Parts: sequence; structure tokens; C-alpha cells
Amino acid sequence: MEQYQLKDSPIAYHINSKDHSEWILFLHAAFVDHRMFQKQYDAWKDVYNLLAVDIIGHGASIKTRKGDSIIDMALWIHQILVQENISKVHIVGVSLGAVVAQDFANRYPQEVASLACFGAYDINHFDVCAQKENGAAQMRMMLKGMLSIKWFAKDNMKISAYSPQAQQEFYEMNTRFLKRSFRYLAGMNKMINTYESQERKYPLLIGCGEFDIPLEQEMVKQWKNREPASQAVIFKDAGHCVNMDVPEEFHKVMENFWKGRG
Repeated sequence: MEQYQLKDSPIAYHINSKDHSEWILFLHAAFVDHRMFQKQYDAWKDVYNLLAVDIIGHGASIKTRKGDSIIDMALWIHQILVQENISKVHIVGVSLGAVVAQDFANRYPQEVASLACFGAYDINHFDVCAQKENGAAQMRMMLKGMLSIKWFAKDNMKISAYSPQAQQEFYEMNTRFLKRSFRYLAGMNKMINTYESQERKYPLLIGCGEFDIPLEQEMVKQWKNREPASQAVIFKDAGHCVNMDVPEEFHKVMENFWKGRG
């Protein structure tokens, strides 16, 4: 994939082709980068135009300026679509990427062809108690990361992936994460419970792995109950980053979702 830079921003993005009729936007998990979707790029490079964005502080999106924040990601993604003359995208977000994806969908729903969120929660209806529990767990992990990225990555890979191969791939990407980039995650709370949910004009798919934390599975269940028209899936033999753990099953689910087969 060829790398591009969004003008007047720290954001790098990657495109495989501009020859196909449909675009897929990939938004990665925290502490890694766009490469976590490599198996998806290999599977779909001849079928779709693939757009992968490195979230601020990750991958090649590290040339930041004072005042840059993760809260600006939705605007930057919109500007990328304008810059590339893309009217609508299918969005695939995992973990942090799914949070950013929802924030973008809240702000620019007319640019969303479909939304698929894995290992995440409904940012418009996030329970305060769950938010505190989640925030405390994240803070403990970040403190460990500030002491040693490799130590942090060894613990993080076990939480983020289930299969040994996916864990190793996650670890290798995580070790490249810069300590100073933790600061950009602080603004994420400004995305939570900020917008009222609106009727979706596009299909929604939500899910996680069977070995993700129990809280995640419960949040997927609650989200599905709030939006009965959505589709929900729990992937067998997968942890948090389902696309890395069970790529073939992930591809089948996504293809059926995009083609409206449920």
C-alpha cells in the first residue's frame, strides 16, 4: 500500500488502489498501527479500494503539533475522504479504531456506507460504572507502558489476541509504540456520551471474540438490544483483535455483511 500524508495534519494514511467501485476504511487498535489488517489487505486488494489510517500517535502519524488530539481524528478522516474524492466508505474498526469509527459516524453519517465495530462499546451509551472500570484498567496498563514498552507489550499481547501467532504479531507492532504517544489517548473521553444516537441510514455490525473479556461480550449484547436492526457476532477461537486471530472467518463475516446476507 502506498503511504500518503494529510496536509496540515500529523496523519498518515495508506491506499492500495483507486480502481474499484467501493472503499473500505480500516481503523486499528491502540498501540499498534494499520499493519494489524495485513491479512485483510491481502484478501481484498483485488476487490476493493482499501484505505488504512494510522491514528494519531501510532505508526507514521507521529509528527504532531501542539494542540493535536485524538478528538480531531473524525475531522482528519473527513478531510482524507475529501482529498481523495471519496463520497462513502465501509468502515472497519477494532478496539480504539471502533471508538474513532463511531465518532466519525456521529459527525459525518452521510459519508458512511456501513459500520463494523469489534472489541468496542457503544460510545453514545457507555455506562458510567463500566467507564470508570475501563478507565482504571487502562491507566494501570499505561503506567506499565511508561516504565517499559516491551514489558507493557508482553502483557498487552495476551489481552489483545488469543492465538500465539496473532499475539506475536501484536507484540512486534506494540514495541514500536512511542511512550510520548500515550498523551494523545487522553482526549478519547470527549467522544464518550457526547452525541445522541440517531437513526442509522447504513447497516451496523458489532462483535468480539469468545475469549475477549466478559465485560466486552456483555456490552455487545446490550448494544444489540438497543439497536435490534444491527447484526452481532461472537467469533470462536478469538480474543480482542478478531481480525488477527481468525482472519478467514472474519473475511466470511465481513463479505456477508457487505453483501447484505446477514
